[in-house]
Amino acid sequence: MSAYATVGALDHDKSVRFYDAALTTIGWDAHATYPGWRGYSLGGSGQGFVLWVCEPFNSEPAVPGNGTMIGFMAKSHAEVDAFYDAALKNGGSDEAAPGPRPQYGPDWYSAYLRDPAGNKLAIVFNG
Repeated sequence: MSAYATVGALDHDKSVRFYDAALTTIGWDAHATYPGWRGYSLGGSGQGFVLWVCEPFNSEPAVPGNGTMIGFMAKSHAEVDAFYDAALKNGGSDEAAPGPRPQYGPDWYSAYLRDPAGNKLAIVFNG
């Protein structure tokens, strides 16, 4: 099995709409769907790093982790911009608009946002 991460969903349908829209901008797609769960990977292959969006097993509300963030790599500034725009149009909230972040490196261009459940995400192009 590949490395993976899970993010909790407060409203599963709303969360998968968000991830379906945002991740497609960087070539990711759903590769598995089960009741309350959807898995995403590059090209929808199920290979490499996998992100699972799920309802918590304990039936308690999903809450974001303090200091937790999942970063996705983009192939261009345009992909960063498209991911950010799709995310905001599908229930995401802004944490920092797309732009250069020279404190992380001379070619670092990124945006930061939260999914509908409040999980923090980054989308990064690093030249």
